Amino acid sequence: MNRLPVLLLAVVVLTAFAPGVAAAQTESVGNVVVEQGETVQGLEAFGGNVVVRGTVQGDVEAFAGNVVIAETGTVTGNVDAFSGNVEVNGNVGGNVEAFAGNVVLGQAAVVGGNLESAAGTITVDGTVDGDARLAADTIALGETAVVQGNLEYDGDLQRAEGATVGGTVTRNDDLEIGPAFGPAAASQFQIPQFVAVLYGMLVNLIVGAVLLLAFPDFSAGVAERVQSSPLRTGGIGLLALVAIPIALVVIAITIVGIPLSLAGFVVFGVLAWLGSIYGRYAFGVWLVSFADSENRWLALVVGVLVVGLLTLVPIIGGLLEFVVFLLGFGALALGLWGRYGGGERRREAATPPRARPRASANPARPNRDDTLKTERANALTCASRSRSSARTPTR
Repeated sequence: MNRLPVLLLAVVVLTAFAPGVAAAQTESVGNVVVEQGETVQGLEAFGGNVVVRGTVQGDVEAFAGNVVIAETGTVTGNVDAFSGNVEVNGNVGGNVEAFAGNVVLGQAAVVGGNLESAAGTITVDGTVDGDARLAADTIALGETAVVQGNLEYDGDLQRAEGATVGGTVTRNDDLEIGPAFGPAAASQFQIPQFVAVLYGMLVNLIVGAVLLLAFPDFSAGVAERVQSSPLRTGGIGLLALVAIPIALVVIAITIVGIPLSLAGFVVFGVLAWLGSIYGRYAFGVWLVSFADSENRWLALVVGVLVVGLLTLVPIIGGLLEFVVFLLGFGALALGLWGRYGGGERRREAATPPRARPRASANPARPNRDDTLKTERANALTCASRSRSSARTPTR
């Protein structure tokens, strides 16, 4: 029975399951819309447009072209937006930090915390229960604008007659607004986990393909070791993971050994990464074997895809990834030791040498076997000549 459809179905189920896991934190790429009546647990979005018409339980972190909290939208936590345009018309329970070209707080907008923004133009027509710290070329407070706390600003303030500020209004030409741009902004905005996982899978696929092309026999041997003795291979991986760093630290104790130790840690890191890729490949070989397939490319893709998606599952995903790493690292260590650490020499020593003809101890005196062969050949030659002479007629 061909079990390939079963395997493909399993991959599809895992692929569908991973976005479901991500949806618990709602990490998305591209255009994201939370529809009215829909509720999500936190939202992290990267790229495209982000529109919230429903409810977000938690924070909204968006790095996008446009970020819109609609009038029907509710965010129970904070809104952190790095965008071309940010528009808030709904309710935000926490703070709003908006860094954009244009920032608009509509009439129906209510911000339960503070408003902090750096932009080209900032328009406030809604309500801010806390303080407002604004930096822009143009800052407009409309007639319906309400700031319950203090207002600190840097820029050209245009305040309508009906605008209300409960605290003090202070102009600060040196006002610094959060991580507006540069390294500070990058340090506070984290790339969504799903994006990092996709990037990691792509890199692992590329490096894995290079390994299969450059070292096909060695790669096959690594996968075979994992299949034949997983416990031993995993144990070797754990031992290498613990022992090698300790040995490198011991080497670094001496002044002469510091450069060697540093180089060793670099090599160790590279080998650990390659071991994780080989572990995924071996895991894929095991999976595709259920479909009676020995296609190494399919095994690489399936292994990297399945392990990568399962890492999104809390606890279980991390545990599986660690086990796969130990298997791959152990198999890689055994393969390298077998090739460069003495395994090949031991096999050559164990192979019995081929029998060679025994040479005479004295080159000037042939051995007995050679003498007998020579005598037989001479006797045959003489007999042949005698028969030839007997047949020749006498004249």
